Amino acid sequence: MASHSSDAWLAGVYHAKTRSDLVHLYDGWAETYDADMQAIGYVHPAVISGLAGRYIQNKSDAIFDAGVGTGTVGNILAIMGYANLVGVDMSDGMLAKARARNIYTDLRNRVLGEAMDFADGSVAAIVSTGVFTSGHGPASAWDELVRITRQGGHLIFTVGTVVWLESGFEKKSEELCSKSLIEPVETTPIYHPMPFSPTESGFTTRAHVYRRR
Repeated sequence: MASHSSDAWLAGVYHAKTRSDLVHLYDGWAETYDADMQAIGYVHPAVISGLAGRYIQNKSDAIFDAGVGTGTVGNILAIMGYANLVGVDMSDGMLAKARARNIYTDLRNRVLGEAMDFADGSVAAIVSTGVFTSGHGPASAWDELVRITRQGGHLIFTVGTVVWLESGFEKKSEELCSKSLIEPVETTPIYHPMPFSPTESGFTTRAHVYRRR
């Protein structure tokens, strides 16, 4: 039953025409989001948390969750012992769920792709799960995320394979690398993040890890 619900919500958010429509959809979805995504075997949180554990050594360092949603990734990181989690999302409904977990030290309603009111080099790492995909966070958001990451820190993202090529992410990666702002560390094989979804099981993605230079 939940998989049918998740597919309806996914269709809505992937085809939202405006930002206000997208926010409205996520606000409405917040109550059942976790159960819906678990029902379709959502694997992004496990992948990103595993990579965070590999590359973020100091568990007291500030980790910035870009597009926190209900705080699923933050919850896993907190269980792993990471104690300084901050983040942003554009949906108040999702943020309310994340706040209720009592694991984030700072949560703000902000839009990726716009200026972030965080200081240069103020976080040790960025994690972002399922945000850089169809109709969601733009490649231009990486500029601000790189700016707020300290030298030697890591940026750990999932990016849909189609949007990587068609929505400017490959070009943005090359641009930031050519400016010696970041360097690639690891890219996972292509995988299916929603394997049990009747309509989205064919969707593919990779996770990317960069080091801030």
